[in-house]
Amino acid sequence: MLARLTRELPLGSLTYEPKWDGFRCLAWIDGGSVELRSRHDRPLERYFPEIVEALIGTLGGSPGAVLDGEILIREHDRTATGTPAFEALMQRLHPSASRVERLRRETPARYVAFDVLAVGDRDLRARPFVERRAALEDLIAVRADAIVERTPSTRDPVLAQGWLQGALGPGVDGVVAKPDELTYQPGRRAMVKVKQLRSADCVVAGVRLLNGPAVSSLLLGLYDRDDRLRHVGVVTQLPAADRIALLDDLAPLRIALDDHPWRDGFLIGRSALGRLKGSASRWTPEMELDWLPLRPERVVEVGLDQVDVDRFRHPASLIRWRPDRSALSCRLDQIAPVAAAVAI
Repeated sequence: MLARLTRELPLGSLTYEPKWDGFRCLAWIDGGSVELRSRHDRPLERYFPEIVEALIGTLGGSPGAVLDGEILIREHDRTATGTPAFEALMQRLHPSASRVERLRRETPARYVAFDVLAVGDRDLRARPFVERRAALEDLIAVRADAIVERTPSTRDPVLAQGWLQGALGPGVDGVVAKPDELTYQPGRRAMVKVKQLRSADCVVAGVRLLNGPAVSSLLLGLYDRDDRLRHVGVVTQLPAADRIALLDDLAPLRIALDDHPWRDGFLIGRSALGRLKGSASRWTPEMELDWLPLRPERVVEVGLDQVDVDRFRHPASLIRWRPDRSALSCRLDQIAPVAAAVAI
């Protein structure tokens, strides 16, 4: 079951839960057997043996259950090595058994359950959420530092608003609201997820083109503390009419690559998250030039959600152009204060 996005916390007969920033995962537990499946039906149990063991230890003696939840790195923000938690989670998906065994010790994971679809031979999907939540509380006790735990919940919108504003710290990127009578509806956006829209003023330092004379994406940059322009993300969603008009508007800013801050490559670090749609994980002059360098003068305000160290995890949305802002005033500390000091 999925959730539709809104920016305002709904009110009413609702249960509020944190929206976790991890891997969505269904878990089937039947005695000594556990199966973990991602949202896209990818098997995950081989990558997270500590979760498999903990689920057997927690529910192996029960009649069996099917849970819906999230896999997270136990260190919410950064691991002991300084790797961001979501990137460390991506690194756990490694084909080598020896690497999996090493990573389970270095970056241990946990499973946070927020729904139960079945207990034994009882299919609970048609039951209202308040009944499923009660069944979940019967299955999983609250224990400090447990590998398997149930998600916090509240019916207090004031407390939920605090969660939305970051009261629970890293690892949470919003709030999910579930009506009391909500049945489990696979594939449907029947829940509500509430996320606050962050914004940043960025420099438009280049564009990619469609096959025709139109802009495909805007390449965005922010200046770090050494006044180096970092490539931090892209805008890919543009109205069709704007794509054509933008090409004419930005054409006077086109410059030779040798005159551009990115002439030696995009100043971004390695990431397990890979290529961002509409951009490149890394570009160097040895590669074919698939973008047009622009004089870094124009500023645009964009909306964004998650940030991974010094880049947007997803394409940003264009809010408005900022002719009142200078390019050099667009600094990296808008999106991540610690990222301004990260060495590439």
